[in-house]
Amino acid sequence: MRNMEKQNLLYYINVVSFAALDASLYLDSHPDDEEALEYFNHYNEARQQATEEYSARFGPLCLDKVTAAADQWKWATQPWPWEGGGCINV
Repeated sequence: MRNMEKQNLLYYINVVSFAALDASLYLDSHPDDEEALEYFNHYNEARQQATEEYSARFGPLCLDKVTAAADQWKWATQPWPWEGGGCINV
């Protein structure tokens, strides 16, 4: 069950990351589009919340989620992308 929750959350992170990145590319050429900016802000916030949840439940997904308060270095002990892990950077 925990693995399914992990996979579902990772899938959701991929979806909202794609939406945020796609909107950011559009905003590069349409910086005054308020609707697009709202869209970007919505999905970027969703991505941030989801990556924080993932990190709290399953370990850091990206280096920006590794905390100074960590009692040990867990970054390299998780599965790498080719082992079923993953890293999303937007």
